[in-house]
Amino acid sequence: MLDKVLIANRGEIALRILRACKELQIKTVAVHSKIDANLKHVKLADEAICIGPNPSAQSYLNVPAIISAMEITNSNAVHPGYGFLAESADFAERAENSGFIFVGPTADVIRIMGDKVAAINAMKKAGVPTVPGSDGPLGDDPIVLQQTAARIGYPVIIKAAAGGGGRGMRVAENSQALMNAIAITRAEAGAAFGDDTLYMEKFLQNPRHVEVQVLADGQGNAIHLGDRDCSLQRRHQKVIEEAPAPNIPEALREQVYASCVNACIQIGYRGAGTFEFLYEDDQFYFIEMNTRIQVEHPVSEMITGIDLVKQQLLIASGRPLSIQQKDIVFRGHALECRINAEDPETFLPQPGKILAYHAPGGNGVRVDSHIYNGYCVPPHYDSLIGKIITYGSDRASSMSRMANALDEMLIDGIKTNIALHASLVRDPAFKRGGVNIHYLEKKLGL
Repeated sequence: MLDKVLIANRGEIALRILRACKELQIKTVAVHSKIDANLKHVKLADEAICIGPNPSAQSYLNVPAIISAMEITNSNAVHPGYGFLAESADFAERAENSGFIFVGPTADVIRIMGDKVAAINAMKKAGVPTVPGSDGPLGDDPIVLQQTAARIGYPVIIKAAAGGGGRGMRVAENSQALMNAIAITRAEAGAAFGDDTLYMEKFLQNPRHVEVQVLADGQGNAIHLGDRDCSLQRRHQKVIEEAPAPNIPEALREQVYASCVNACIQIGYRGAGTFEFLYEDDQFYFIEMNTRIQVEHPVSEMITGIDLVKQQLLIASGRPLSIQQKDIVFRGHALECRINAEDPETFLPQPGKILAYHAPGGNGVRVDSHIYNGYCVPPHYDSLIGKIITYGSDRASSMSRMANALDEMLIDGIKTNIALHASLVRDPAFKRGGVNIHYLEKKLGL
């Protein structure tokens, strides 16, 4: 078992990792920026070290400072959570080259999955269904580019190979718009990611966003924990997630599950991971793999009873998977609402002091949050301040519990998106299940 884990993150995910470590009797080290000295997990950890000023570039993204903190505290592993350095192959490599265990995949696998072109090629070899596309990076020859787009069929989407988070992508509706879309996306990719490699795919018009959760030990064993629907999005950012995804044929689910498990074995995957798909007209199309724990992992935990973070830690300690696919039993339905400190109309972040906080409760209600009465939400980081997760025997009961939980939740002193969530879980189309990724933006008039 791991002896001491440094938690290279902040907020609710850092607290989540700390709790899993405590259950496994693993010592913890919390690193933090100056403004985060009063975070809940910092107070609860066995040791805490300030690694820099408030800007993330000087603290949570400061690799030398994090490596030094591991050395000073005699940590033997680092858990990156999500965001920040979680999908940095360079950080994983530097940590392991310095003699520490990185709780996640190998640096080589992170690099492959972080390059969208390489990831798609790896998925094709493993039999995972992919979106029709350029089958490689785009060149500069306008004739070849026009031929590629014609073969795929308009509309097409131009994507940065190193992109993510909704950045570095542009749709071309026809041949006249193609070259301009490529030029703009190439410039944007070079500036944002330091890599202007592009690829082209068929643009699906009204897809859903469905993802598959996997666990693998890097020793030839892999399982899936079902799927999640993350279609309720705003500007490519997920708002509500649920498991399982509603209204998908079971035989089709099983096919895509099997392909994901096979891919994990083929690429030597280690840890928790998520295969993300667009789903349209009873077809799955792979878009990317996230090589980390996801914000929405609790909904998969609720319907399977498996603690994904504890599994990450056990796998990182070198143990083979103790769970077989036959051990996974799916029960009921779970929803997650992301609670953000943001203006409900403009969606701009709303940092400030929380004057009053009351978390909801009751049967089937879980709250993952680091906030408390008097906590000051800083302006330097993501606006996520918590997640409400509800579980029920079926989708309707989970939805009803979520509506009640949102009505109970109180956060005073700052603006939040609680009211938006309360309206969405009562929205007739969402209650029926199966809305596409454009539904929320259209509803909001964006």
